This record gives sequence, C-alpha cells and structure tokens, in this order.
Amino acid sequence: MKRIDHTRWLSGFRMLLAVLIVCPLFVRSQRAQSEKQESNLRQMKEIEASIEDILGQLTLEEKVAMCHAQSKFSTPGVARLGIPEIWMSDGPHGVRGEINWDNWGYAGWTNDSITAFPALTCLAATFNPALSHAYGSSLGEEARYRKKDVLLGPGVNIYRTPLNGRNFEYMGEDPFLASEMVVPYIKGVQQNGVAACVKHFALNNQEKWRNYVDVKVSDRALHEIYLPAFKAAVEKGNVWAVMGSYNKFRGQYCSHHEFLINTILKGDWAFDGVVITDWGSAHDTREAALYGLDMEMGTGTDGLTTTLTNAYDNYYLANPFLEMLKSGEVPEEVLDDKVRRILRLMFRTNMNPDRGMGRMNNQEHLDVARKVASEGMVLLKNQGRFFPLDPDKEMTVAVIGENATRSMTQGGGSSELKARVEVSPLEGLRQRFPKATFLHSLGYSSGPSVYGRVEPAPYDADSLRQEALAMASKADKVLFIGGLNKSHLQDCEGGDRENLRLPFGQDNLLSEILKVNKNVGVVLISGNAVRMPWVDEVQGILQAWYAGSMAGHALADILSGDVNPSGKLPFTFPETLVENAAHSFGEASYPGIKKDQEYKEGIFVGYRWHETQKIKPLFPFGFGLSYTDFKVSQVKTNAEKYGSNDTVTISFKIENTGVRAGAEVVQVYMGKPDSKIARPTRELKGFQKLDLKPGESQTAEIRIPVSSFRYYNEDISDWALEPGDYSLYVGNASDHAYSTLEIAVSRD
Repeated sequence: MKRIDHTRWLSGFRMLLAVLIVCPLFVRSQRAQSEKQESNLRQMKEIEASIEDILGQLTLEEKVAMCHAQSKFSTPGVARLGIPEIWMSDGPHGVRGEINWDNWGYAGWTNDSITAFPALTCLAATFNPALSHAYGSSLGEEARYRKKDVLLGPGVNIYRTPLNGRNFEYMGEDPFLASEMVVPYIKGVQQNGVAACVKHFALNNQEKWRNYVDVKVSDRALHEIYLPAFKAAVEKGNVWAVMGSYNKFRGQYCSHHEFLINTILKGDWAFDGVVITDWGSAHDTREAALYGLDMEMGTGTDGLTTTLTNAYDNYYLANPFLEMLKSGEVPEEVLDDKVRRILRLMFRTNMNPDRGMGRMNNQEHLDVARKVASEGMVLLKNQGRFFPLDPDKEMTVAVIGENATRSMTQGGGSSELKARVEVSPLEGLRQRFPKATFLHSLGYSSGPSVYGRVEPAPYDADSLRQEALAMASKADKVLFIGGLNKSHLQDCEGGDRENLRLPFGQDNLLSEILKVNKNVGVVLISGNAVRMPWVDEVQGILQAWYAGSMAGHALADILSGDVNPSGKLPFTFPETLVENAAHSFGEASYPGIKKDQEYKEGIFVGYRWHETQKIKPLFPFGFGLSYTDFKVSQVKTNAEKYGSNDTVTISFKIENTGVRAGAEVVQVYMGKPDSKIARPTRELKGFQKLDLKPGESQTAEIRIPVSSFRYYNEDISDWALEPGDYSLYVGNASDHAYSTLEIAVSRD
C-alpha cells in the first residue's frame, strides 16, 4: 500500500481551502470597488445635470453676483432658489476667529476659539504624510463645525529666501516634499465636506512688494520647482479651490493670468474647481473675466465702509462685469463656466447632504496638534548628550527668553488664531519637570504682535539683560528660548525680515550668558532659518517652530526624552545670507529692481544650490538628530537597468542600534553624473519614516518611478527623460548618504 504524505496532503488542502475562501472574497472586493466607481460616476453625472438645470434658472444678475464677495469672507447665494451663501475662513493652521462683515475687526464672538495646529513648516518637518492627513482631517472637522465651506489653505509656495515673512505658512524648499505632504492634508480637510484652497498660485515667494513685484523665471524652474506642489494638489489631492497670488508673472497679475490659470491650471491639469483671488488681488475686469478668475474677494480695504468704489457691487467681477456681458464684449459662456464651478463647489460642500457635522476643540484634535509639534521639532545639535534633561533630577534651570512665555498663536497676519488653549514652553516644562526649579527672565523684549508696523519694546533692555545674567550664573543649566515671533518684519504676512540675524539683541545676550555659564541649550521658535554666531559654543540646539496649542507640552515631550526627536529640516539653514541662492545674485534677484525681479538661480533653490556649488550650509535640508542611533545597510535596487515606464525599488535594512525607541527618515536623492544639461547634484525623489524600538531592525523599500527623473525641456515645452547612468543617494540628509547606487536608464 502506498504511504500517504500527510504533510504534502495537508499543505495542498490548505492551499485549496485558501483558494476557495480568498477567490470569492477577491471577486466580491473587485465587484464592490467596481460598483462604488459606477456609483460615484452616476453621482457625478447627476450633479452635473443638476448644475445645468440650476444654471438655466439663474438670471444674468444672479450669476454675476455669485462671482464676487458680499462680505469680508462670504459670497451671496440665491435665496429664491434655495442656493446658500459660501462662507470662507483663514487659515492653514486653524480656523480664524470671526471677522466683521465689512472690515477686518474681530466680531467679538465668544464661541469661536479653536485648536491651534502647528505651522506648516513644522508639519513639513515631520516628513510624515499620514500625520499630514490627521492634521487636515482634524482641521477640516473644526472648519465644518464652524460652518465654513472653504478653508483658505494650505500654502505651498517654495522657500526661496529665508527673509520671506510668510515662510512659516509653507512646506519648505523642496517641491517633492511639499507635494507629498500637501496631498493628504487636502484629502483630510475635504473628507469633511470643506474645500481646501491651496495657495498662493503662483510664485508668491516673498512678502516685500508682493502686491506688484513682477517675477521673471524660466519655464524650467517654473515647472520643476514652483508648480509641482500645486499640480499634486490638483491631480492627486483633487483640491476644490485654488487661491491666486498678489504678484505679477511676466507682466500679468497672477490672480487672472492667461498662462498660469487658463493654460496650465484649467487646461493642462484639468482643474474643475474654483479660482479665488487673494483678498484684493484682482486688478482688471476684462482680464478677471477672460483669464480664469471665478470668485473675487477683498477688493477694497474695508468693504462697504470706506468709499463707493469699494462697495461689493463695484468689484471688477460685479457691475463692470455685468456691463461687459450685456454689451457682448464678454460672451455669457465665460460667466457660465465660472458659475458651473461655483455650483460644483457647493455640491461638494454646503449642498452636499452627506457631509458630517464636524467637531470642535476636542482632545483628539489637541493630541494631533501635540504629535505634529513633537514629531516636527528638529534637534540640530546635542553636544555631550545635553538633551534630554532628566525629569527625575533636582536641578536649577534658568529659562531665558521672551519666547518662553509669549503667545505664538496670535500675530503673523491672516494665519493668526484665537486658540482656546495655548500651553507656553515655560508652563509645559514646569508641569513635566516637577523636581526642577525654573527661574525665568525675559532677557530681551520685543513689542506686541502687530500686523503692518513695528511696536517698541515695553521694557528696559539693560535691566532685562542684567537680570538674565544673574539667573544664568547660578543655574545648573540654561535654556535659552528665543528666535523670532509673528510681528511685522519677522515671521509675518505683509513684510519680509530685514536680515538673517536674531532680533532684539539675542546674539549678544547669548554671548554674555555663555561667559557666566557654559551649560547652555538653545530652543529656537521660528518659521525661518537664522544666523547662529554662537553655534559652536552652546551645547544643544532644538528648532521648535510655531507649535500651536500644545507647544509647551510638545517641547517638554522632547526635552524630557518622552518623545525622541525625529523631525528633519524642510529647508536649508545657510551660514550667511549671501550663501542663499536667491541672495547670491544680488538685488535684481531679491527683492528686485524697480518692481522687476528675475529668479537668476533658476532650478538651483535651497540644497540644490548648496550641493551643486559645494557651499557647506549651517544645517542641510533633511537634517535632524536623534537621541538614539540608526544603521542602514543592505541597500540595493531591484535591477540595474530601467526603461522610462519602470519603477525603481530601493530596498534596505535599518536597525536601531541605540538604547531609545525612535524614528528615522530614510531619504533617496537622484543625481545624473555627466548630464548634458545643467542639473542639481542631488534631488529628493523618495523618503520613508520608520519607527524602531531599541535593537529592532526592519527591511523596507522606497519605490521611485523613473518618470520622476525627467526634466522640463524648454525646447519642446514638455518633460523629457535623459537616458544614461544615474546615481541614487540613500541617506538621512541632503548632504549625507549611507550608500550610493548606480543604475542605467534607457528610452523605451
């Protein structure tokens, strides 16, 4: 009798059983997915049919009225047809307090306090797209609860100069990082039935002269550096609204721009949402009508309260537009396209019966804000393991600096917030370190957070300095909590910084503190890079950003070691201003001459400039230390040769070789040695953040489409792939690679 191999029989039976179970599940899953797609398609067709039906019932005057504001933050509906008003709100970091109907004064509501989320520089520094989605989802819930239909954010303008007063609202200098972080943010916001409005389209990379500077930039730099995050927002994030910018581009204002809006945004990218002005960025009725603007907001400083020319019916897309339509100078089809887009926005937001009710000021939102803040903080220096501080140790700590207690949710321009809770750094430290004695001195003083002007400091500088030195001399450790704030000419809308230095004499104060106590750690609160003449003398440096409602708790999480720092810089810190690419070319490149400006550095922005020119930065893009150590090994690709439609898979092993749990961001940069065209030495093409316990190792992979190696060829006005050998640098910063891989790419 033949003996049965029970092991093989059992294995075969299990396989058959798996097929019998899995196959029907797979079929049902595919059928469900197909049915969902068909349902979505039917719903879209029904909505488009409804839009056409409504459009046919609207009068010419009603349609025009829908294209412009009726108050500071709303546009009118059509009451006789039950079409609602559209309500908007700043901003990218939290829902702004309620503004008066006709002016910028606050309405004095008592129920409009919100969760302040960290600034977008901090979010970008997390290098964590999943966390970006949680951020957007939480923010969208709060906007929905406040009955907002459009949230005016996020911002994805590129960090070109460290003087830009609005850099803290953006996602850094790298177009790939900004693209990867903005898409989940948008999806998170919009899943609540609230439209995200990505801004400022395009080339709004400075606040100085923002209302009239005329930017000249090559097509290649435009497509490779300044447009990719907007393109990702439209094509991958399916964003429902885009805000135009104040500045000009090649002689035409960007909020009604034939090339940017009609050709690229609504043409090449097939954007089906609405284009909204920045407040007051419309300048001409004919151009607004013909060059892609759909909704005009903010024309005239104070709405109805100043002069007749600022009244809402006298906006460019109001009565003047109506007159052009009636005369036939502008065809009605132009208006109908705008109204279709506005109605489509409504069906996605305030005419969507399935959107939720939103949630406000709950613990989950505070937890997200705290996690983003702690995960985004970047440890720049840690000599002698100065950080973390021992929370169980009795010690005297001198906390010196105005930013230890100053509110950072207020100020900054349109992104200022009315936070229900804001935990200061000093408060957070005192709660987490009960055995420590904290002495606090301002050390220096600035004026109040004011938009549009500089306020004098209220205290005597010499008295503050003497008090700080006395405290520092008798402390075991000194924490200098300084940096910038959100006042005019710092990190603030409407004006740029005047230099790269720390303001209010902080550099001199730090130098004097170091003479009486060498045990100094610096916590920088800012949205921008700063000079650090004291960098070699202090023991530790932590970039803590504007961290929102839970700033103090998040800082204490990092300084106590409860959370291991894992943030990475989303932009380069140059040692001096002239080492920044934009500033290296002089006044014509920044801020411009006689309102004209040329981006002479082209595609070489940020680390692309530093790497290519071999200029060592103070701190490189992608850099950030940890309390533990990581080892990356066994780095390889899935092949050596690739075609244009292939995907490169880089696999690697990462091990936490230290004694603390932590996370590392493995980054992949691409370079093209011996390229026939001018290219950066390295360009970020992929990254992955991995959490590991002490001693734990993981194998992981990063997938990069070969199509992402293309450059924008100005000769053909399209993207092109250069065949040949490429280098892939796998590391943890723009200037540090664990391993370099060589691959070959051919045209198919």
